[in-house]
Amino acid sequence: MKYDFTSIMDRRGKDALAIDGIGENKVWGNEPDAPKEGFDFIPMWVADMNFPTCPSVTETIMERLRHPAFGYFRPSEEYYNSIIRWQEEHFGVTGLRKEHIGYENGVHGCVTSAVNVLSEPGEKILMHSPFYLGFTSDIEGLGRRSVYSPLKKDEEGIWRMDYEDMDRKLKENHIHLAIFCSPHNPCGRVWERWELEKAMEVYEANNCYVISDEIWADLTFSGHRHIPTQSINEWAREHVIAVYAPSKTFNLAGMIGSYHVIYGSYLRDRITRYGDATHYNEMNVLSMHALIGAYKPEGSEWLRELRTVLEENARYAVTFTKEHFHGVDVSMPQGTYMIFLDCTEYCQKTGMTIEELLKAGWDVGVGWQDGRPFGGACHIRMNLASPMSRIEEAFARFEKYVFNN
Repeated sequence: MKYDFTSIMDRRGKDALAIDGIGENKVWGNEPDAPKEGFDFIPMWVADMNFPTCPSVTETIMERLRHPAFGYFRPSEEYYNSIIRWQEEHFGVTGLRKEHIGYENGVHGCVTSAVNVLSEPGEKILMHSPFYLGFTSDIEGLGRRSVYSPLKKDEEGIWRMDYEDMDRKLKENHIHLAIFCSPHNPCGRVWERWELEKAMEVYEANNCYVISDEIWADLTFSGHRHIPTQSINEWAREHVIAVYAPSKTFNLAGMIGSYHVIYGSYLRDRITRYGDATHYNEMNVLSMHALIGAYKPEGSEWLRELRTVLEENARYAVTFTKEHFHGVDVSMPQGTYMIFLDCTEYCQKTGMTIEELLKAGWDVGVGWQDGRPFGGACHIRMNLASPMSRIEEAFARFEKYVFNN
């Protein structure tokens, strides 16, 4: 490979929440405990990567740093053109223009703006479960209530939407706003076109706006390609708020910077004006140049190699789990770099609680994450975006100390 995805990057003392927050006062409530003496820590919880970003990102930022003034600015034409070009080359998007794109400090910022604009306190909002825990916090922190439509595994272990359940819950609860995750976190589903078409039919029939979190869009595996939700039909184009970012793809979460795509002018005006009025939604000049660097041709080349690495890591983890950890159910993800372990049968057979299982992993330095806040009754979420040697070491510790002791 041209790029380095094998060196173990030392992130200690470099402001990394995934590393430096371990064993201290818990902020989120589900951070791993520090490992016992003799074990180094392998971060597999926070959803960022343990790889250096694409060189073109750093080079573009450094080029801007050579100019020593960082005063007020506005997004450049190069910024918008980079997004338009990336969307067309990677997802086949046509007709995207500058005015359709709005800056967001993060996906959560767009979600909260859209929730405030499109719903009232006390109203209910539909999501699929398992779900990304941050969206539940967004909804309930704004005085709304979450309603969940469970994803179900088919006979091949693939997570599927239950369209009848979605329709019923939208009707019974008079819901007119949903948060949709595509690709899905934490299940790793990359939705097929027919699935998206049926989902949009349900939402349209119930006059339901959709916030589509598409932050994982770039990270799909072989045989799967992200289909933008807004491309499904004309209704979706006008009623879906799509949110993207280079942060997951290029390990840029600390730089801050996402963007929304909203085609309908009425909807776009309402959401952008709400976000602007809060005065939180102002771009950082280095964040702008980070996106420009990421979306250069070298970024596409780097991304192709990254996807290969992530898919190999996922295949290793899933295969090892199925062969060695009896009673643990896991599906091969179609994208993202997360897996979602169902430990229900294992805990029933062994009498071990999910708390004890999590702690056993933390004790030997594997920082995996409690899946219950994501809607998994006895689940664990794991981040596989590390060099293969770290993945192999983590699963060797599981086999020796956790599952088969």
